Amino acid sequence: MLKGKKIVLGITGSIAAYKSCLIIRLLKKAGAEVQVVITPAGKEFITPITLSALSQNPVISDFFAQRDGTWHSHVALGLWADAMLIAPATACTIGKMAHGIADNMLLTTYLSMKAPVFIAPAMDLDMMAHPATEDNLRLLRERGVGVIEAQSGFLASTLEGKGRMEEPENIVQQLSDYFARKEGDLSGKKILITAGPTYEKLDPVRFIGNYSSGKMGYALAEECASRGAQVVLVSGPTALATKSALIERISVESAQEMHDASIREFPGCQAAILCAAVADFTPQNTAEEKIKREGNVLHLDLRPTPDIAATLGQMKREGQVMAGFALETCNEAAHAREKLERKKLDFIVLNSLRDEGAGFRTDTNKVTMIDGNGEEALPLMSKQETAMHIVDKLAGLL
Repeated sequence: MLKGKKIVLGITGSIAAYKSCLIIRLLKKAGAEVQVVITPAGKEFITPITLSALSQNPVISDFFAQRDGTWHSHVALGLWADAMLIAPATACTIGKMAHGIADNMLLTTYLSMKAPVFIAPAMDLDMMAHPATEDNLRLLRERGVGVIEAQSGFLASTLEGKGRMEEPENIVQQLSDYFARKEGDLSGKKILITAGPTYEKLDPVRFIGNYSSGKMGYALAEECASRGAQVVLVSGPTALATKSALIERISVESAQEMHDASIREFPGCQAAILCAAVADFTPQNTAEEKIKREGNVLHLDLRPTPDIAATLGQMKREGQVMAGFALETCNEAAHAREKLERKKLDFIVLNSLRDEGAGFRTDTNKVTMIDGNGEEALPLMSKQETAMHIVDKLAGLL
């Protein structure tokens, strides 16, 4: 969502200024045009030559470019930009922004900015926790400035990490999320996605499960979010993490838990993509203690799990769109079409374990999308690319 966007990147005097180089690279890679404005203190940490080489634009620092009267117009920059990002933003700059002090080119640009403004604070623990800093951040938030603070995690939960600047990848992702919400073809839509396996407990240490990694479902969630959708991701056990702030993850373990979460969330959604590899059977009884090895044979009594797609198909109201997945090993198309009709899906995505590079535990996939009008076979591609095609079809139905 950053392609063609004009971004003013403000850099202030912080040791985190070196991370601005990666921010520029990520913005440029996403197709954005970047104009750097740096404070005098910022130039003590990183050189304008480096920033100019990366941004492919002259770096602006002073009001006047030369001694012949040529000057930089902060007003023009405020009109040119689609967004302004100040990263790193020191306590000093944050304080000046909050109180309208314009004593350098970056601050006058901020005061002239017509586009949304985002800051990524960077300072030590004591400065970040000082009441003055907290008040200044509160004032900026009240004026609509987006404050991108370090996300929770090990570093952010320790004294060493508190106040650190958020990582460049997450900063750029939040910018992308903003434009996705504003301009995406799924903006204003809420989409339910199920992903990953389910674990059906035999006893406290064993379960019945499958090889699903969740990669396809998570790729679909990120793709929907990149287009502006609010995503509810009901995820079985997986080591994957979400990136977009537009994704709400609900972690579950069993098929019953995934069923309950899905039927709770689906009425408030415009669409659902049921990508999870849900176990078809679960133990009739779960042992409270570890099952010991006794005899030569262990008999398990299994019962069917709830059919999430069929349940949601019965709940589906006019205007809602549902897509399902089918992983088959024989008579693939026939089985997929039977599921399409029985579960009242708008289209189904067929995987075959006979296709090399498709299915579980891979970074690629090869699928066929089937609906009432026919089939569309996609070549082998990354799961991210596959997600783009699937979401294209979904968006066309909404």
